[in-house]
Order: sequence, then C-alpha cells, then structure tokens
Amino acid sequence: MKVAILPDSTAIGTIAADQFEDLLRRTTEAVVGLATGSSPLPLYDELVDRTAAGRLSFAHARAFTLDEYVGLPEGHPQSYRSVIHRDLVDRVDLPQHAVASPDGNAEDLQGEAARYDASIREAGGIDLQLLGIGTDGHLAFNEPGGSLASRTHVGVLTGRTRQDNARFFGDDLDAVPTRCLTQGLGTIMEARKLVLIATGASKATAVREMVEGAVSALWPATLLQFHPDVLVLLDEDAASGLALSDYYREVWRTEAELF
Repeated sequence: MKVAILPDSTAIGTIAADQFEDLLRRTTEAVVGLATGSSPLPLYDELVDRTAAGRLSFAHARAFTLDEYVGLPEGHPQSYRSVIHRDLVDRVDLPQHAVASPDGNAEDLQGEAARYDASIREAGGIDLQLLGIGTDGHLAFNEPGGSLASRTHVGVLTGRTRQDNARFFGDDLDAVPTRCLTQGLGTIMEARKLVLIATGASKATAVREMVEGAVSALWPATLLQFHPDVLVLLDEDAASGLALSDYYREVWRTEAELF
C-alpha cells in the first residue's frame, strides 16, 4: 500500500488523474471502475480537462460503477447511475453504452447481483478501480461486519451510512434508501490497481484503521492491506490520525515517480 499525503484536493485530483492517463496511454481499451461521492470530484474535473486538451481519451474504454441504491425511480438525480453520468460520463468521450451499473430496480435483485459480477469478469476484470472510504471504514456499500470475501450482492445500509448520505437527499434521512446493490470486497480486490481517495477530518479514524490497523470485518477497508497495488491519496486532515505519517511522506518524496 502506497500512501500519499497531499496539500489539498487539487493535488489529489492531479495524482489520481495521472493514474488514469497512464492506463489509457498503455491501453485504449481499458476497463475502469468508477466511484461516486464528494471525494472523486476534483479527479473527475481533472479528467474532463485532460480529455478536452487531448491528453487522454475514454472513447474505447469501458466502465463499471461500484454500487447502486435499491428502489430509486429510474432517472432519480441521486441514483448512482445519474450521478456518475452527471459528474463524469456526460463530460468526457466515454460512450454511454460502455458504462455499466447494477439495476437497483431489478425484479430479481440477487440474480442482478450475480449477473453484474459475471459481467465484470467477462470484460476481463477491472484495470483501475477508484474507491472512497466511509467514516465507518466501508468500501462501496460493504458495511462493517460483512464478509471479507463477498461478491456483488444486495446489502443493507446502516444508519450511519444513511446519515452520511442524507446530505445528498436534502438532509432528509427518510429519503435515503435502506438497501443497495454493491460490488463485494472479493470483487473489488480482483481489480488490478486500486486508487483510494479520502479527504477531511471525518475520515481520519477510518483511514488510520485502513492503513495501520488490524485486518478486520469491523473495518472493511483494512482488507486493502492484502492487495498488491493500492495507492491511497489523502489530504492533511484525513491523514491526521496516522502514526507513521512521517514515513509515508518520506517514501512519497523519494519514490513518487514510481507511482
């Protein structure tokens, strides 16, 4: 796990975009995993700028989203399919048909979860998966206490996660769905490279556990310690709980060109 402690979200967006640019230069037919939320927004703005400048192209890429709420009407502005199109897809040259997300209104949700998991494998797996982290250490919608080997599945959202997400629903907790379809931790771990972005003091405890804590279902993100290629991009606030922050800074200064 490589940890970069950076001055602000703009710097984080630049380093994260470098990972996408490097991938898309190596293979135009890349398969990328996209995340929603506040943390990736500076990255997506940077990718839009680089696409407009001709530095990279998503024209032959494919994308899979991490998760989706269950039960939101089709086209709801806070469905993750709507969000990812608004934040990135509609702003770059990634074809609409090349973006896959689980169907939160499928009649057979378990069957949809299995279908989505299989579709990622049929695409050859994800080359670069973008991640955020919840304040309780969840990845995608894999909540504490779940299986560390889970595949894409139907999940139940905890009260804490729903409260964290209520800001996207006008601070109306009752409007936040209680169930989701989400890539499992086992699915996420099969991606060839993981880039995780965390900003703000509210993420400091989860980041500390993820990077320096014992691997445990209490903190799902700790499983990333077992992945061979993880880049964690933090601002100062998110990194404030790390005991070894001086070490991470030294490594980043010395070897940043390798990442």
